[in-house]
Order: sequence, then C-alpha cells, then structure tokens
Amino acid sequence: MAQQTMSFQAEVKQLLQLMIHSLYSNKEIFLRELISNASDAADKLRFEAINNDALYENDPQLRIRVGYDKAARTVFIEDNGIGMSRDDAVTHLGTIAKSGTREFFQRLTGDQQKDAALIGQFGVGFYSGFIVADKITVESRRAGLPGNEGVRWESGGEGDFTVETIERAARGTTITLHLREGEDELLSSWRLKSIIQKYSDHISLPIVMRKESWDAEKSEMVLQDEDETVNQASALWTRSKSEITDEQYQAFYEHIAHDSEAPLAWAHNRVEGRSEYTQLLYVPSHAPYDLWDRSQRAGIKLYVRRVFIMDDAEQLMPSYLRFVRGVVDSSDLPLNVSREILQESRDVKAIREGGTKRVLGLLEDLAENQKEKYTTFWRTFGQVLKEGLGEDNANRERLAKLLRFASTRQDSDEQSVSLADYVARMKEGQDKIYYVTAESWQAASHSPHLEVFRKKDVEVLLLTDRVDEWMLSFLQEFDGKPLVSVARGDLDLGQLEDTQVKEEREKIGETFKPLIEKMQEALKDKAKEVRVTFRLTDSPSCLVADEHDMSGTLQRLLKAAGQKAPNFKPILEINPEHALVRRLSADDSQLADWSHLLFDQALLAEGGSLEDPAAFVKRTNTLLLGHLQ
Repeated sequence: MAQQTMSFQAEVKQLLQLMIHSLYSNKEIFLRELISNASDAADKLRFEAINNDALYENDPQLRIRVGYDKAARTVFIEDNGIGMSRDDAVTHLGTIAKSGTREFFQRLTGDQQKDAALIGQFGVGFYSGFIVADKITVESRRAGLPGNEGVRWESGGEGDFTVETIERAARGTTITLHLREGEDELLSSWRLKSIIQKYSDHISLPIVMRKESWDAEKSEMVLQDEDETVNQASALWTRSKSEITDEQYQAFYEHIAHDSEAPLAWAHNRVEGRSEYTQLLYVPSHAPYDLWDRSQRAGIKLYVRRVFIMDDAEQLMPSYLRFVRGVVDSSDLPLNVSREILQESRDVKAIREGGTKRVLGLLEDLAENQKEKYTTFWRTFGQVLKEGLGEDNANRERLAKLLRFASTRQDSDEQSVSLADYVARMKEGQDKIYYVTAESWQAASHSPHLEVFRKKDVEVLLLTDRVDEWMLSFLQEFDGKPLVSVARGDLDLGQLEDTQVKEEREKIGETFKPLIEKMQEALKDKAKEVRVTFRLTDSPSCLVADEHDMSGTLQRLLKAAGQKAPNFKPILEINPEHALVRRLSADDSQLADWSHLLFDQALLAEGGSLEDPAAFVKRTNTLLLGHLQ
C-alpha cells in the first residue's frame, strides 16, 4: 500500500509538545520507556504462543537489541516480540485513549521527576523518544503475518505521521531515533549501557549490544561483530533474596508500578507445599490515580513458570488491597490459564489468602516498628483498608488492630489512635468504646453529643471518613468491648455514673413530662420522639438516632451519593439544665416555635441542612423580637 500521511489525535499533539519542551532535563527516561515497551511486546508474544507455537517463526530466543550508528546519528531499540500490523501502528502510535490522556494532563505537577514517572503510568512512553529525537522511524511486522505485510511508521513529532507497507523478514519492531542536535553523547556504548543498567537491569529478557574495542589507528572506540548482554537478564523474583539489593528491589518496583517514589515496604518469598508460587509484593508510598475505581485492579502481574500471563489478575488480591503492586509466579497453574479458571481455581484461592496475609504482616510490622511509615500509609490508604472489615471476615480481627482514628484526646484531625490505644486508656468502670460520626473533623469535634464525655474526661473516637458508617456495621466490638455511638439511643454510661445521680435525673424527667408531650405534638412531623437528656452540658438540644435506625450522617451521605435513603425520624433530646429549656412552659403560646427552633439548631449542630431555611429565619426573628419587647 502506498505511503499515507495522517494527523495525530489532538491529545497526542499536546503530549508531544510536553515531551519536547517540558521533560528535557530528565531525557534519559526515553530508553527506559522504549525498552519497557519492547519487554511488553515479548510478554505478549509468549502469551499468544501458548496456543499457537508457530508465532515464534523458528526464532524462539526472545531478546532486545540496543545500538547506535555514529555516521547516521541514530539510536535504535529492536525486539523480536509480537510486532505490529499496519492497523496496529496507526492505532497505537497515532492515538491515545482520551480518558487516560485527560487524566495524565490533570496529574502533571511541573516537577519533572514526578511528571516523567507518569509517562509510563499512563502508557504514553513511546512518545518520550521525541525528547531526544527530531524524527522517529518505526519498522515492524506482527508475528504470524507474511513478510510483505510489514509496516513503516515515521514522524517528526509535529502534527502528522506517515505510514506505509514494507517488506520485513523478521517479526518484531525496530525503533530508530534520529537524534536532535546536541544529543551526540548517546552515540556511545558506555552511555547507553549506563542508562540500561540504571533503569532496565531487572528486565528478564537479555538486552544485547555490540561489544566495543579501542582502535588505536582511529583513536576511538569501534563496534565489533560480537554481542554482549548488558543486563542481569533473569526475572528478579526468581533470584535469592540474599542476591538482591534494596536498590534493585526499588528499581523493579519502579518498573512494574511506573512510580518514581520508593515503596514503603515489600515482601519477597517462595511458598512451597500443596501450592507452589513465588510472590514479590510492594506497598506504595502514595496512591495511584485510580485508587477509588474499584473496577481497576491492575496491581498484580501473574506469571506461570516465568511466562507472563496477565497484568491485572484481580483474583490474586482482595479489592481492599488494590493498592498493592507486585508479581506472582505460579508453578501449578496451566500456561493457558484464563480469568474463568482463575475464578474457580483452588490454587488461586491459596495464593490470594497467602498474599493477603503477607501484606497484612507487612502493615503490622510498619505499625509496630516503623510508625512514621505507617502514618504515611494510613493517610494514603486508610479509607481503602477499612473496606476490608466488610469484605474479609477471616482477617477482620487483624484489620481492626490496624485501624487508626482521630479522638477527643487530640487537637487535630490526625488519625493516629488505634483501638488498642483507646482500650488501654479507658477509665475505671468504662466498659464501652465510644465514638461519634460526622462529615468533617470540625463537625465531629464540636458535636454537642461530646459534652458529657468531656465533662467526665472520657475519650471519644471521631469518625469522619465516608466509609466509617458502613465499616461500623461490621466492627461491633474490639477486645470484648462494644463500640457505641454517643449519638444513638439512650445514653448509658454504665459504672461511670453513680446510682444517686441516676435517681435524681429520673425525678427531673418526670417534672418535664407535660412540656415533653406538648413538644412532641408540635414536632410530630419531624421527630420520632422528644425526651430529656443528660448527655448535654452546654447545648440546649441534640438529635439522636433510635437504637436500630440509620444515623443522620449516613442518611446525608447516601443522599449526597444520589442514593435513596430511608427517612428515619430522629429523636430530639433537650437539656433540662440549660437556661433556655428551663424557661419553657407547657402553657407558652410560642412553645411550637421554640420546639422547632430547638430541633433546627440541633440539626445544624450535627452538620445537617434545614428543609426550610426561610421558616427557620422567620421563626428566629419572631422569637427574638418577642424577647426584646
């Protein structure tokens, strides 16, 4: 087919400008990205060849070749992987998935080191070649296609590219970079080797280059006909732990996670027994961009006897650990394993359980021995880990010990209090773990429900994450102590309150009966019940949920998420010791207005919104005017 000129997608043009003008100081990443792509192409060939061995075309030794031509001022990266057809070249080199591109540009920070790491994370690494090249030529043939269906793709990184069909005997891809002025340092075996050993030493394929020797006559290094392998060329996870340095572990993490920041922790072990597998698992130090997309589970790469199978094996790690990155290499699974087989396999279940326990062990070690790192982990992934309370019944107790919360013992929203810390500080006679939920730390810390607890110096946990209300339906006790909301049901302080005080309060409750009955009548459309409370010291009123009703916080969260929430009426509790309540009388002609005012004030105090703000303002002004007259 004749040569065609085609235009880049608009997002690609924008991306090319970024590559050329914004990431120049970190230019050596181009080789890392192109070698990583070549490695992926080999993995894809291995996978497809499981069911079609003919794809190897009598060339089963997969490799990557890197070299240069000083006279032509070019650098090339060549692989004998899966290769591309003409349509593949147009699709993969001319367009990018729009959602991914938009997200990529939104994530850019201006920090060149971090932005360079995003290139691999979003699968746009090919275009990094334009950092050092003013023209890129790609020649390729897909495995299984005849030699006359090769393709040549070429672009100067401006607005368009050309594509034509060519004759190509070898399968795979050759990328030739025509260097910009000033990039001659790359025309050196030493320079290319140093970049490869820095970024790509862990690649399991051999990366080969021509050997160099000194030519005395020319007074320069010249290429020989003999090849040498310039990387370790063995899968890092198959090596003994004693042979691997921390730097090598971190370099491998950077490769699989496309993350330039070091991981918080990792675990590397071989499991033998009924199921045999090797796992290398990492806990990142910051969140991936798609952390909150529960359908995105591309953290674990699955290999079977060192043959790459898939890079999003969600069956190997539970959803609440979706931030974990790593590799699992099984000796037991069949090479042609499918997602359906993974779903049903007993071996996969064993791998999943073993991997989960290994990650929880890593987190327990951080929590116990590296508290600063665990604080970093919790800030980043704490809300996701909380999902495990409902998803992983077998590990619920271990997960509960890893939880961290803010509490009334602190002056900030730092979530650093464990349930074990709380229990260790419980007052004598206290037999419950008290908590309050709210939509923000400010709302929780200023909740009127805390007043009696502050007076008695009883610690209360402040729960403000959206997942907390859901989590609490699975976390009902810890260390034999029930978790109790300070905003639910009748307040029972147990042994923290003496019998005489209880009796006096019962008498006070009796004297307020006529007032309570009138208020209940006035608020019958808003409140399930009105009653006297002694949980307040400074506020005149508060709202509580009945013992088995949904809390107001959860109802508001569901509505905000666009879900239909059952409309449970709250209970209005009034403080008989507050001056405002003491002035109320069952015979007061304005009692209905006062009742509504106390209800609305309580609703606002817990972070709720008024159904009729105008009526609230009008009622407040009427009562104020009546008081001033």
